[in-house]
Amino acid sequence: MEKYFDINEAGYSIRCKLYCSDLHKIKKIVIFGHGFGGHKDNKAAEKFAAKLISKHREFCVITFNWPCHGDDARKNLQLSECDTYLTFVIEHAKQAFGTEEIYAYATSFGGFLFLKYIAEHGNPFKKIALRCPAITIYDSMIHRIMSQDDYDKIMKGKPVLVGFDRKIKISKPFLDELEAADIRKHDFTDYADDILILHGTRDEVIPFDVSAEFADDNVIELIALQNGDHRFTDPKIMDLAIHNIIEFMDH
Repeated sequence: MEKYFDINEAGYSIRCKLYCSDLHKIKKIVIFGHGFGGHKDNKAAEKFAAKLISKHREFCVITFNWPCHGDDARKNLQLSECDTYLTFVIEHAKQAFGTEEIYAYATSFGGFLFLKYIAEHGNPFKKIALRCPAITIYDSMIHRIMSQDDYDKIMKGKPVLVGFDRKIKISKPFLDELEAADIRKHDFTDYADDILILHGTRDEVIPFDVSAEFADDNVIELIALQNGDHRFTDPKIMDLAIHNIIEFMDH
């Protein structure tokens, strides 16, 4: 079953979506973090949820919109509010289902935000799967996601609209936040056994070598998906990624 719900806390309204087989059998929760410009109705998350729940009825998957994404009402994207959203989603999941068995699956910008959260708050997740995490998000934002014209406008103090499914207003203060929040400065070795990174060797947004170096520095397991692009648009590659993530979470 699928169910939409909102988390209303401290003046925020976080739009969420739940996938499960039976509300009364939920014991384990996977929180999914979508990428930049995405939304809670992420097709990759839907496919993952369907395969996970068909094998493990005690699992559910919760997706949600980051600030300014999907049908979220915020107008100015801030890393601090992304952190707040994730905090509220984690706490809601624990309280609503009475469990500490919280898992994470995040992609691209979502992967960066989950790693940032862990670095700043510790690890609340039993297992963390990261698909093509945007470890060098600042560099990718200014060189691959936005155009040179967009960057020039931002440097002149003019916000621009950038993104994919929904255009996000980006300003210089946000770029400054991204530049300062370099997660490569943090040590994740204490959490390494609970983290899995999957990255396509032909990723056009976040180079594969970035994840390879990050994984090596932190002794994290890395699965290289041969010929995979950033979104894993090849269904066979996506299926292989999902298989590996479910196997990782199941053990």
